Amino acid sequence: MTAVSPLAPARFPKMPEVTGVTLASHACGVRYAGRTDLLLVEMVAGTTAAGVFTKSLTASAPVEWCRQSVAKGRARVLVVNSGNANAFTGSVGVASVKRTVEKAAKLADCRSSEVYVASTGTIGVRLPDEKITEALADARAKLKGNAWADAAKAIMTTDTYPKGATRTATIDGTKVVINGIAKGAGMIAPDMATMLSYVFTDAAIPADVLQALLSKGVKGSFNAITVDSDTSTSDTLMLFATGKAGNTVIKDAKDKRLADFKAKLFDLLLDLAHQVVKDGEGATKFVAVSVSGAASKRAARVIGMAIANSPLVKTAIAGEDANWGRVVMAVGKAGEKANRDKLSIRMGGVLVADKGEIAEGYDEAPVTAHFKGQNISIEVDVGVGKGKATVWTCDLTHAYIDINGSYRT
Repeated sequence: MTAVSPLAPARFPKMPEVTGVTLASHACGVRYAGRTDLLLVEMVAGTTAAGVFTKSLTASAPVEWCRQSVAKGRARVLVVNSGNANAFTGSVGVASVKRTVEKAAKLADCRSSEVYVASTGTIGVRLPDEKITEALADARAKLKGNAWADAAKAIMTTDTYPKGATRTATIDGTKVVINGIAKGAGMIAPDMATMLSYVFTDAAIPADVLQALLSKGVKGSFNAITVDSDTSTSDTLMLFATGKAGNTVIKDAKDKRLADFKAKLFDLLLDLAHQVVKDGEGATKFVAVSVSGAASKRAARVIGMAIANSPLVKTAIAGEDANWGRVVMAVGKAGEKANRDKLSIRMGGVLVADKGEIAEGYDEAPVTAHFKGQNISIEVDVGVGKGKATVWTCDLTHAYIDINGSYRT
């Protein structure tokens, strides 16, 4: 375990219980010694489910199972292990998922399609699923409603701190709770979600409405972050609703009575996504890249990601070097329309380049001072339209090499 990220929150949030949800963590020794590596969550009958998953063409067996099962929109059990991704394990990995699902379904007395599984860790290593199935009964005996911090810890791999967030909202006058946990530090360029994230609410929301809200919410949160440009085989984001808050059931995601819930859900997703970036392997700085003047919102996001993923930009930030020429380079390589002679760049709010050249009277001193802080702002206007987007990343330090160079040893 490396030192806790300097960007970590001061503490794990105090998270209330979500009626209808119980959690337990357990040490079953899949890979790690002396720590928990198994998360078990049980939800009451009638819980609805939604999910978004990696677009990787080498997706893991657990992802394929969840993608298939979530189409039915129901959930009772979630089983997550850390230390082994059960990815690129062929038919053996598929059989492993089946055994885990069947054992969990039997213990909870539910359908197999109501059981969701996830694995995170090393790719290409067969999962010793017997360690999981043999531990499920013991884990189940420890289920309780307030084990959120322990749950977040159990799914960590190279994370330096557990990630959680909570919000309260109202639906047609009824108070509802939303809690979420996440893990992720490396192999982060989700293209759908983060490595693993689970959100739970006691709201009564139909599965199709839940899916519509989640699919939209991910666009400005988990789909707008990057640590290293690499998309995991295991990326999973799921949202579960137990229905125990007793609110009016609303059957249209666009209904204005869902406005507060939607806003709070999106805010929670962004909070968790930011926590993932702030725990980027070796990160010392949190970077917001805002692009405007693009041909479309999509184009702005592509340009933003080109900047955020550039090793040259990220190492300049790590070295506290206000090298705005690297931002110009990244804009140019993005493949989206940009007017070189109208391009402007601000760093820390300071205009550094304007109308295609260095800004008149530019003084680098305040920008250098900005780069010595932990929160870095880069704003770019590419001068061709009205499209805009913001993405978030972190710097790239030698610690990233140290962590990943020794990941399996």
